[in-house]
Amino acid sequence: MPHSARMAYTTGLRLLGLPLLDVQTATIRDGVYRRGVARGWVAVGDVALGAFVAIGGIAVSSGVAIGGVSLGVLALGGLAVGGIALGGGALGVWALGGLAIGLHVALGGFAIARDFALGGTAFAPHANDAEAREFFGANPIYRLGTEFANVFWPLLALPLLFSIRLRRASRE
Repeated sequence: MPHSARMAYTTGLRLLGLPLLDVQTATIRDGVYRRGVARGWVAVGDVALGAFVAIGGIAVSSGVAIGGVSLGVLALGGLAVGGIALGGGALGVWALGGLAIGLHVALGGFAIARDFALGGTAFAPHANDAEAREFFGANPIYRLGTEFANVFWPLLALPLLFSIRLRRASRE
């Protein structure tokens, strides 16, 4: 059975044993699909483990994680878990998403938080009240989140589209 093309790139420059950039995509060998696992300061792959930035289907980082499922201090994705989580489902200290569960703050269609929540349905000591609106209105993270949701969210689709294009090209 033929092998599929694989995109792999790792920089020679290393810091504390990790490459500065590691890019790994999936391959099919002998009929078996093998995920591309990237590890580096900046990691891009099906599974990305980045010390600073991770971008992938599953993205884990001690900094910024962007992916279908993301875990990081700043997590962006379909399911985002982190200090500041922005996603379809968001779980974090600050959570912004369709379903947002925040330790401190939540903003979303369905928002649950310990302190402040705004949303279509919201549960918190200050949920959809004047104090919650004042809190969110004065907070730059709220403005960042709403700008991100309105303007920049579609840009996250670009890595996905690029990945799909690479996979189609490798099958041809």
